[in-house]
Amino acid sequence: MEYANIIEYRVFGRYALFTDPLSKTGGEKCSYQIPTYQALKGITESIYWKPTITWVIDECRIMKLIQTETKGVRPIKYTGGNDLSFYTYLQNVEYRVRAHFEWNENRKDLAHDRNEHKHYDIAKRMLERGGRRDIFLGARECQGYVEPCPLEEGEGDYDTTSLSFGIMVHGITYPDEAVREEEKGKMTVRLWNAQMNNGIIHFPRPEECGIRRILGDGKQKSFVSGENFAGLAEFEGGDAFGIVKDLS
Repeated sequence: MEYANIIEYRVFGRYALFTDPLSKTGGEKCSYQIPTYQALKGITESIYWKPTITWVIDECRIMKLIQTETKGVRPIKYTGGNDLSFYTYLQNVEYRVRAHFEWNENRKDLAHDRNEHKHYDIAKRMLERGGRRDIFLGARECQGYVEPCPLEEGEGDYDTTSLSFGIMVHGITYPDEAVREEEKGKMTVRLWNAQMNNGIIHFPRPEECGIRRILGDGKQKSFVSGENFAGLAEFEGGDAFGIVKDLS
């Protein structure tokens, strides 16, 4: 790509729940101490995303002290009725994130939508408006908020602290974003040895994670222009995405 296409933002909220995907099926839940790469990628995609691009999370700065709060909840059981569980949330969180987007090379069918300026300009506008979709900090009940903010701005509680968080989930590589040849058409889980240096977590790229396991086969969704994908056309004409035409 011709440009870096970097965005930096502040994301914050009262609670966060960054869990191992294996615990999503139910039972007791306890948050990781820091956000996973996949959670930050999901937040960034909520700001702006198209299948033409893929977001890469570069760095995350931890701004506030890591604190937890345990709550008793009544989740719905798969067999019906309610259960009683205890969820341990992170409390009063704030992070600064630096990310950039690249072309999704697995999407040759969307090569016509590779307009670098368009995607970057929209991403910046959506960030200024708080995101295109609702922001969640790991779980739907944990509402988050985003706004533009430089990574280095302000003072953080861990600016002079380095910590190791051990082996934790990095994320999941889906078939439409696989880079390694042996993982094409597969779903792969990634793990890494998480480290924080002077308050900043430097994430490895997904394809660079050394601990990974293929979970099973999968296939990428097809996007057909005019059927389920608008691409460049959605911003052409100046008629509010066709609304004016539909109401006339």
